[in-house]
Amino acid sequence: MSDGFVAGARLDGPVTVHDLARQLPPIADLANLCRSLAMLDAILSPEWEYRYYSFDVSWADGEEMASMRNGSGDEYSIVFCAAGAYVRGFDHESPITPYDRDRDGEPWPGVLDSVPAVFRRFVDEPAFTDEDGTPVVTACLWREASDDRWHHGTIDFPSDHPDPDGATMLFKLLVDRSPKAFQRFAEDYHEVTVDLEAVRALYALRPLDPGIVASLNSEITLADLAEDISAIGYPQEG
Repeated sequence: MSDGFVAGARLDGPVTVHDLARQLPPIADLANLCRSLAMLDAILSPEWEYRYYSFDVSWADGEEMASMRNGSGDEYSIVFCAAGAYVRGFDHESPITPYDRDRDGEPWPGVLDSVPAVFRRFVDEPAFTDEDGTPVVTACLWREASDDRWHHGTIDFPSDHPDPDGATMLFKLLVDRSPKAFQRFAEDYHEVTVDLEAVRALYALRPLDPGIVASLNSEITLADLAEDISAIGYPQEG
């Protein structure tokens, strides 16, 4: 059976936004992958506060947002809009965090400096800043709808850190886009056995049926997922 998405590169070494920009898929494919991740997590983790991946089809007028939060202070947000897509990631242990005592609340040089005007409002978006207005960011990429590639700022990373901007850890499943990669992640994170064929079905955006749901989590039903399916914008029959 096809894995639905064309798998990206395996993360065999450190990745920064420089590498990530070459490895992320086009905007529409990335949105579909994020939708699949969110739907899988909704099935495996019915309680929203314990989910790792989420997707909000109605985040703002004309905008959708994919997000990740690992419960330890690391997160990413991806806004999909008519202009294109904007990616913000934050690794709380990154050496380029704005919360380093030498940074005094300022993002690392180059991380946000080149964000184009069409996406600048996301730099100061309250959901992506702290109570003092500091952008909570260590990694940033963007791609306008007419672009043929992803972009990032010109950044001089510390040379003595294995994951200077957190991209290796934050975006692992956006680079290795194989269902098996999600299966490995989910079995470790949720501490359950995860059916690979069901993961493949969701990566292919097949509409859910009771059998697929039960193969992933026998304690919920398709009806239980109605609100999540609608909020995520996952395909439905009919």
